[in-house]
Amino acid sequence: REWTMKTSIVFLLCISVFPGFSQGRVVGEDEAGFAECNVFFPGQVPPEGFTEPFHVKICQQYNKEPRFATLYSTKDKIPLYSAFKYTKPAQNEEESWLVEPQIDDPENDLHEMVLEADIVGTVANLGANQALTSDYVDSGYERGLLNPSLLNEEDFQVATYTLTNAVPLSPSLSKSWHRDVGRVVEQALVPHCSKKDHLYLLAGAIPSSVRVKGKVSVPETLWLAACCDAPEGWSLGIVKKVNDENSLVDLTVGELEKQLLAGVHLFKGNCGEDKQSQEKTEAILQAVNHIRSGEQVGISDNQEDKDSGLVRKVAGIIATPFIKILELLIYVFVELVKFVFYFLWLVIKKVGGTVLDGVYSLWNGVVSYLKAISMVLISIPYDVGRVIVNILLGFLQIVQDVASITYRILCIPVGFFLHLAAFPYHSICAIPAVLKDMATGIGGTFSLVIDATAALLHGFYYLAGHIIKRFVPKGSSDD
Repeated sequence: REWTMKTSIVFLLCISVFPGFSQGRVVGEDEAGFAECNVFFPGQVPPEGFTEPFHVKICQQYNKEPRFATLYSTKDKIPLYSAFKYTKPAQNEEESWLVEPQIDDPENDLHEMVLEADIVGTVANLGANQALTSDYVDSGYERGLLNPSLLNEEDFQVATYTLTNAVPLSPSLSKSWHRDVGRVVEQALVPHCSKKDHLYLLAGAIPSSVRVKGKVSVPETLWLAACCDAPEGWSLGIVKKVNDENSLVDLTVGELEKQLLAGVHLFKGNCGEDKQSQEKTEAILQAVNHIRSGEQVGISDNQEDKDSGLVRKVAGIIATPFIKILELLIYVFVELVKFVFYFLWLVIKKVGGTVLDGVYSLWNGVVSYLKAISMVLISIPYDVGRVIVNILLGFLQIVQDVASITYRILCIPVGFFLHLAAFPYHSICAIPAVLKDMATGIGGTFSLVIDATAALLHGFYYLAGHIIKRFVPKGSSDD
């Protein structure tokens, strides 16, 4: 988090110290065309036919103003075209390569084009959809600008040094492309498009299957389309084959469109191609032929011009050391300012951190004290309520016990009392029956004794008779 904050501070300092720090943004799908950058197309109508989902529209901005528009291919990781207007070129160039964070991480908070070194580790999937400087290191290719910085004034040049405006080119091809494009624009196109008119330029590349480090597509063809938006407008196309750095073919915009994707239309109404002046077209093509043959168009051969050119060269040689010294002083001053700002930032961070820690500790103490008091205040009605509830529960227990005793008393059978009351009556009335039963028992006993005695006697009699019959000799009947 500290590193991210430090990077953000450095970024803000760069914007404040260098008011020309480059900015840009990816245009959303819900915005028409390239938003603010539609001004770089004739009639503010961008080219049609580039509809693949991996085609990303970028409005390249600088110093909070649109500078040129780019259609970027996240599949090939190169721009398909950059649209810009011709401005008076600046003499000095300074390379500060930038990247577009939102191409790789649309959810990040960076809505501007920034230096690649400042966002390493802070942007998710950096390099997933766009080329990085590491893709060109030791590859044999250099970052060739589609929108050449040499065709832009100083305020525009920094914005062109972005990797979303660069394609892999060999050093010799990059030099040849920028030289030919610069000569065609300045010597063949600008002289035939008046200042009150607008010269719109589209510089593009056709991707090939050859990839740098298996990632960035090497273009098979470079092309330039020009449109002079004037009452008697004209348009022209230029093509350079990558495998032949000396090639430079002129053709109509319609012929150029056939070499691109099917259904592509570069300029609205073909920029008056059907009505353009034949004389002007021939003059432009003649100038292109001179450039192709290596001749300088519009350059006088008289000795005075040669002498003035020699003087400018000598003056340039003499002034170069002073310019370098001035650049060194500016660099040292900038680094010193950056160091001062960074030192102040550290001091502010330390002091602010100490103050914030004290405030945080005080806040924690206050919160803990208030929390403890609140818990005590909340517990008082709770305890009172708990005592009242216990009293009510005790009273209800007493009532319950009384009710239980009363119920148990009332549950004694009524029949018990009736039987207890009727006991004397039943006892007295039972005496005669008892006496009767006793008399009957006694009588029965005597009767039983008499019967038993009679039975016993009868038994003795029978036994005696049997014995006599057994042992006494039989006699006469009389005996």
